[in-house]
Amino acid sequence: MIKISRTLCSEINSLSSTGIQLAAPIELDVSSDAATIQKAVKQAWDIFGKIDVLINNAGIRGNVKTSLDLTEDEWNTVFRTNLTGPWLVSKYVCSLMRDSKRGGSVINVSSISGLHRGLFFGGVAYACSKGGVDTMTRMMAIELGVYNIRVNSIAPGLLKSEITQGLMQKEWLKNVTDRIIPLKVQQTVDPGITSLVRYLIHDSSRYVSGNIYILDSGTTLPGLPIFSSL
Repeated sequence: MIKISRTLCSEINSLSSTGIQLAAPIELDVSSDAATIQKAVKQAWDIFGKIDVLINNAGIRGNVKTSLDLTEDEWNTVFRTNLTGPWLVSKYVCSLMRDSKRGGSVINVSSISGLHRGLFFGGVAYACSKGGVDTMTRMMAIELGVYNIRVNSIAPGLLKSEITQGLMQKEWLKNVTDRIIPLKVQQTVDPGITSLVRYLIHDSSRYVSGNIYILDSGTTLPGLPIFSSL
């Protein structure tokens, strides 16, 4: 992964017409301890002299087990990556934003699994952790607004990606999409999430904070017969 990051950063930096560094690869396991996360955040800040936007996008599903079968270690592993890590990264980034009096935007990627109509069997730790991300978003938006720091969440549904490529080809999923999803489409990361992220970064959203943006083509709308096609 770090090799891919270095290659991508090199490509981005090659686009600079002024020679100014536009991107830098910084290796960080978001499930690390607080001191390690703080060090990585400081490293990024020192390279660019500021951080305008933080996107907390790391996440894992964890093992699919019922509430009675899941172990404490499995629970903690999911929470460490999905909730504790994003909180710590946000804590140290936003502390620097506050002290520099620059303001900024924090974008947390949660999931419709954290909502009351997006639950899936065997995903207790995942759903709870993502619900926690949305609550963290609202709390931080309340607390950090005075420093001109905006905090919002994006709660996506199932997205087309390399990870879900096999699932997306299943006939039963196409049947579900055609019958119960209002927009009748399977979502893609680009432009689905990327366009919304650009908006939350841009000054157009300067008065937007504490919101949970549901990006699911209408899947979780109340009244839809979610399981009628299964």
